[in-house]
Amino acid sequence: MAENREEILANFQTITNVEDVDEALFHLEESNWDLLSAINRVLPQDGNSTTQTNNAQDEEMIDDDISVITPKNHPPDRQDNNQASTSSLRNSSSDLVELQVNCNNKIKEIIMSGSATVSDLKNRLEMVFGIPVCQQQISGLGGSKATSTALLSSLGLARNAVLRLKAADGLMADEEVAERLTTTYVLHVKHEDRDYTLKYPGTKTVQEVKNDLFSLTDIPVRYQVWTGWPNVTGLDDTVLAMVGLNLPQHELTVRGAPKQREYKRIIVDSSDSENSSVEEVEDADSFPAEDDMFVDVPSDRLQPLMSERVQDEALGCIEFAQRFRARYGPNSPNFFEGTLQDAIKESCLTPAKERKLLALYLHHEHSVLSNVFCAQLLGCETVLQTLAANFIVYGWDLTYPDNMNLLLTSVTNALDLVASRTIRRIPIDRLPALLIIMRLRSNTEIYSVINGNVGVSELVGGLMEAVERFAVQREEDAKVERERLARQRVKWEQDEAYQMSLDADRAKEEIKKQLELERNQEIERAESERQMQEAHKEAQRLGAEARVPPEPEADAGDVTRIRVRLPPPHHECLERRFRAQDTLAGLLDFLASKGYPQENYKVISSWPRRDLTAESQSSTLKALKLYPQETIVLEER
Repeated sequence: MAENREEILANFQTITNVEDVDEALFHLEESNWDLLSAINRVLPQDGNSTTQTNNAQDEEMIDDDISVITPKNHPPDRQDNNQASTSSLRNSSSDLVELQVNCNNKIKEIIMSGSATVSDLKNRLEMVFGIPVCQQQISGLGGSKATSTALLSSLGLARNAVLRLKAADGLMADEEVAERLTTTYVLHVKHEDRDYTLKYPGTKTVQEVKNDLFSLTDIPVRYQVWTGWPNVTGLDDTVLAMVGLNLPQHELTVRGAPKQREYKRIIVDSSDSENSSVEEVEDADSFPAEDDMFVDVPSDRLQPLMSERVQDEALGCIEFAQRFRARYGPNSPNFFEGTLQDAIKESCLTPAKERKLLALYLHHEHSVLSNVFCAQLLGCETVLQTLAANFIVYGWDLTYPDNMNLLLTSVTNALDLVASRTIRRIPIDRLPALLIIMRLRSNTEIYSVINGNVGVSELVGGLMEAVERFAVQREEDAKVERERLARQRVKWEQDEAYQMSLDADRAKEEIKKQLELERNQEIERAESERQMQEAHKEAQRLGAEARVPPEPEADAGDVTRIRVRLPPPHHECLERRFRAQDTLAGLLDFLASKGYPQENYKVISSWPRRDLTAESQSSTLKALKLYPQETIVLEER
């Protein structure tokens, strides 16, 4: 039976061109190893014209670019009527893309238009298999070419190509996580008639993106209504790498929600919080307009805490602190003396471990709450201790419009226009007010507003809530700062080591250049000496050559023939005729003219053996018995 099955398998693959053994076995098992039935399952049959439609809606999916080898021909797992339907569709529409999607060992046919995008296909798979787009992983779709906007017809998919679909595991591989975190994500955000294209690293959180949109659109985060974010639990705290965004660009839309009345804080009528009446404070957007604020009501009270038309902000703060202390006594906050920008620098822009909160106290003489708030609440020992330990307190009197405008200008320059609007919208009957300013994620902003119609417990509670929130943020910022300083220290050490290495290399290079210079100078000196010696030798040679007596003819009488055997490695000999009466000096000059001066060479006669250079140079060749012929040998000294 096993041999028959092997033969059936071989015949099936030969007929259908199915190269994947597992796929071939699947069809044969489904057909109970009936070769004809299995072939009919794979090859389309003409004759039936049943049409199958699919009305699935579209959504998006993450293609994790899994490398899978796709067979040349993948048969669909479908019934005969589906085969006929596919055949009819193929014959009638040449631009259709037929896919066989294998998910959890089930193969389903997906028919899409060639003009459909990968995003359309992913949406169809969401409806068919029930796997959310952000959890889908597809192999065989074209890898990196299969972006969300790519057309299916551009992916070069084979006819009846088989795709493998699976749900992404809860935990990704470290390599995949690292790759996503280092990816730059492009967000195309539409707001009304404006488009923003923002680029963020994968480590950016959704909350940080929303904060950035607040600075672009002036829509506070709590009023932002978004369309396009994937459905992820805890979305705001999730980094972009783990949200499931489309690549290369993700489309988003943001709009502002209708601003409704919100109740944020319980306000108590008097300082006795236990027996006082309670009223609700509305959101700032429901406050009166600018024209209704700070009405100049005649009063018989003490003079305001600041003079009218203050020109210098620092001098105004000094005056405010002095008058406040003079009116309410020494049991009062220690107000900062300087500009608001200086106060922000000292409180919020110092190193994280040294930061403090900034409490901006806004006073108004025309408010009935001013004296009670200053004398009883700001004079409370618990409040004073909390402010002294955790806050820098900055005071300002809004009684005169010019002074209020000066503060609003300073707030706009030091913070932003939103903070200025927040102050402008506080009505007189809610003053005094204490604005808590802190640094959150590299932004200095107003954290909360405590109005003057609260009790001691509410004031202390508001301060402590801000202190606790600030402590958590300060610890996070301190950790980030420590890590940054550690990186900077490592970089500084690396730079220092590199500079030391560079200096050492430069010193070595200088030494090398100096040695090279000295060597070149030595070579030049030696060459100069050599040339001088050569010139001297050449002059001596030319002088010797000039002194050589003329060579006589061979048939002249009284002629001697001298044969000179050269020193090794030379093997040849020199021959010349001399007159018998020529002196030894002429012979030696002849040898010197040939490059063998007597200073370097001995001239040895054959018999008897003697050094001719030791003889008198005025002796004739005949007297030295070098006549009628003689062989002499040159030897180096």
